[in-house]
Amino acid sequence: MSKIICSAAIRGAHKIVDMAEEKYEEALKKYGPEQEVAFPNTAYYLPIIYSMLGAPVKQLGDMKEIFQECRKLLPPPVSDHVWLPYLAPALDAGMATFFAEEMFEAIRYIDDPQFYTKTEDPPASGNYWLGAADDIIFRKRGVEFVDGTAPGFAAILGSPADAEEAEKIATELQEKNLYVFLHDQTDGIYFPDQLLKRNIQIGWSTRLVPFGPTYTSAVFSIGFACRVALAFGGIQPGDYKANLLYNKDRTFAFVIAFGPVSDEWYANAAGAINWGFPTISDWDIPEVLPSGICTYEHVVSRVPHDEIVQKAIEVRGLKVTVSKIDIPVSYGPAFEGERVRKDDLYLECGGGRTLGVEVLVSKDMDEVEDGKVIVEGPEMDEVEEGAKLPLAILVEVAGRQMQPDFEPILERQFHHLINYAQGIMHIGQRNIMWLRVSKSAIEKGFKFEHIGRILHGKLHQDFGAIVDKVQVKIYTEEEKVKEVLDLAKQVYAARDERLGSMTDESEEVFYSCTLCQSFAPSHVCVITPERVGMCGAYNWLDGKASYEINPTGPNQPIEKGKCIDEKLGQWEGINEFVKQASRGKVERVSAYSLMVDPMTACGCFECIATMLPMCNGIMIVNRDYMGMTPSGMKFTTLAGMVGGGQVTPGFLGVSKHYICSRKFMKAEGGLKRVVWMPKMLKEELRERLQERAEEIGIPDLLDLIADEEVGVSEDEVLKYLQEKGHPALSMESVV
Repeated sequence: MSKIICSAAIRGAHKIVDMAEEKYEEALKKYGPEQEVAFPNTAYYLPIIYSMLGAPVKQLGDMKEIFQECRKLLPPPVSDHVWLPYLAPALDAGMATFFAEEMFEAIRYIDDPQFYTKTEDPPASGNYWLGAADDIIFRKRGVEFVDGTAPGFAAILGSPADAEEAEKIATELQEKNLYVFLHDQTDGIYFPDQLLKRNIQIGWSTRLVPFGPTYTSAVFSIGFACRVALAFGGIQPGDYKANLLYNKDRTFAFVIAFGPVSDEWYANAAGAINWGFPTISDWDIPEVLPSGICTYEHVVSRVPHDEIVQKAIEVRGLKVTVSKIDIPVSYGPAFEGERVRKDDLYLECGGGRTLGVEVLVSKDMDEVEDGKVIVEGPEMDEVEEGAKLPLAILVEVAGRQMQPDFEPILERQFHHLINYAQGIMHIGQRNIMWLRVSKSAIEKGFKFEHIGRILHGKLHQDFGAIVDKVQVKIYTEEEKVKEVLDLAKQVYAARDERLGSMTDESEEVFYSCTLCQSFAPSHVCVITPERVGMCGAYNWLDGKASYEINPTGPNQPIEKGKCIDEKLGQWEGINEFVKQASRGKVERVSAYSLMVDPMTACGCFECIATMLPMCNGIMIVNRDYMGMTPSGMKFTTLAGMVGGGQVTPGFLGVSKHYICSRKFMKAEGGLKRVVWMPKMLKEELRERLQERAEEIGIPDLLDLIADEEVGVSEDEVLKYLQEKGHPALSMESVV
């Protein structure tokens, strides 16, 4: 390693550890050793320290031993003239840097709780620094790393001087589907400021994430990577080697540094190399070109701004697949979460403001002209700003392998495919869809026609195995919209009847989902007609369609075979498949049980179900609920016990849809065993839960189920159940 880089990294590490330890001593005097420390609403304590050392830092006093470890790791300072022919001293210094910075940031949360804003998407003015990603955001975004829509992330230190350059670099990273984590400043210029000057939205929704205004916030990026390994990869705390290798092989991240590189930046760059994350700089600094810890080079410098993104991707060894859609705005998953707010709104359709509907139907081959896009009614450039138009999007497809069962799967793609266009916001489905178009998109020449081009191109690209022809008809005249709406309602009714009539008994084939094995190698999800995947995104028909589209993909048909236990939901064929697909880690799985051989989880589940032994019942908590639960654990802590492909009897990841299934926890008594769930979840599912309650002969069951307003301790819940006479209390013991 360059002697200048090595000596600067070691020197910077000493400065950072000294600074953090001084902060710690001040905090110790002020708050005492029993002061709790944490990044708000996150599992895994301080994740870098926890993943590398296995040490849970819960209180200020716990930091003492970690600082001792930092001092052991720190090499003695060396001169720039001393040659060190290997990486080890700088890597150790980098690791000590991250331990110290993580403790520094944890103390910052105590000293100034308002330093970081508590929101997923920051305001356009005021404090926009987000700090550590809370567990709701982390697990929601983790799905995108699992399914490949986010192949990696770029951690940016500082900013180019020119705001237009900053916008170009950010947009190029977004177009490559990467997350962009923003840290520190260069000569007083912050990257988020540059983007806001260019009217670019920042936040998790657009993947432009302003973590913090100082270099110490780099631990939020590295901590994010560590949490990926812990949550999705099943890596155990303290298994530092497995965590580092996991991230090198699976989490494709790199650092881009703008401007002069300080000793502290060198120390952070050396730390990132431990994870296999290289640094690419626009500044004239010494390079470290031989491969070793990183896939290729470790430090590459003097890269022009118009080449820096491509160079970073090349050095990291990241394979990015981007298909160019011929439309006048940028296009890609990074723009999916973008919001078109009132002050930037040019045009809107549907959403209760006007009639709006979208539907996909299959036709005979001779009824579809591939590539045909028609727009009947006013185009976007023919109406004035603030216009509200009715809208119907009718997509007609044909294919030799196309089946009616595939129609809703393809139709469900409209939401994200349209949202991928920069400056376009699409919400909802079917006849509750809502489209908003920004002024900036109109200025660039975006039209309804381009929505047709998007749907034609992407449906061909993503579903080419079953779709041979696609034509799109878009109507903005009310009478034509009403005609499409009438057609759509007939189509929707037929679909719902088809799905509603399917049962686990009526089908001899279930479907697997191993999509998340890239992060959780032993996880296998089994999808049945009455049990939707725990992420809530894949049902039995989706699995069938996916297999038809990609026969070697993550959704494989599984012959049920001989029934082993009808109550548990175990079959010979399912167990054989799960054992093989989990590489022998899981031998049996029960489709209907929480306590006996429960299904594994990857970390993408919508809810967690677990036992409350005193209440002889089951509680369910959704990831959006941030409060305490009667289990004595918040969702974040429970998630750490369930994810990563673990089998944990008494703990299970479930989808919201499955809660309303007739097969929900059948082995434990089903819905009447449920004793607690957050009010927000109860209200969201109320209509379907009420139908099930009436079906099982307990029409007042929802009123018998406690929520956080009743209590968040098991004693409080038990008292309520006794007062109400909840049926779980008279059922056989489940423990």
